[in-house]
Amino acid sequence: MKVEKVEIYVESPSDKLAMEALLRPLIEVKLQQGIKIECIPTKGKNNDRGGDAKKDLLTKIPIKAVNIINNIPNSIVVVIPDLYPKNKGFPHETFLELEQGIFNKFQEALQSKRINDHRLQQRFKVFCFKHDLESLILAAETQLSSRIGMNTLPQTWTIPVEDQNHDLPPKRIVEEIFKKYGKNYKESVDAPIILANARYQDIAELCPQAFKPFIQFLENL
Repeated sequence: MKVEKVEIYVESPSDKLAMEALLRPLIEVKLQQGIKIECIPTKGKNNDRGGDAKKDLLTKIPIKAVNIINNIPNSIVVVIPDLYPKNKGFPHETFLELEQGIFNKFQEALQSKRINDHRLQQRFKVFCFKHDLESLILAAETQLSSRIGMNTLPQTWTIPVEDQNHDLPPKRIVEEIFKKYGKNYKESVDAPIILANARYQDIAELCPQAFKPFIQFLENL
């Protein structure tokens, strides 16, 4: 199957901005090859209140994905939630548990619509940020330091960066770094600026557990 469209569902508008900033060169290359890659936030500006972006991404988007894949030939749907916080939507602490739970929702949607074409699942992909998108910012240490206005930063996080935990996820570490230097971290502004100045290939090498497989998937389209 020749892929023509890839819809990547993330949790928030700030995730969309950050991903598009980091992946711009890859998105442009794929567009020249006839493949449109689009990042779509699960929760937009008009419905931020009264909802849970991660829970909706895990439980509602698989249902939407069935409709998209079933109705649009040559399309692929990707979901890439944060692993943190655990147990949102259904019990999970690890990526494997998260992945299985999302695939279960997808299968339930197929069954409820009486769709028996199991090939559709080959066009539904699950990845994650481990433990959240800010792991990519910790991997972009030089660009993070520059944004803070420092030449270097003292190491206050675990290496590899994807080895943080649910008690101290990357976003909290980034917030504390900003706070230490008298600044407030604003993810919708700071994350895209930091990641726009980083090479996605370098970030993938520093995030081999969860982010690198996602990049390899996009590169191999």
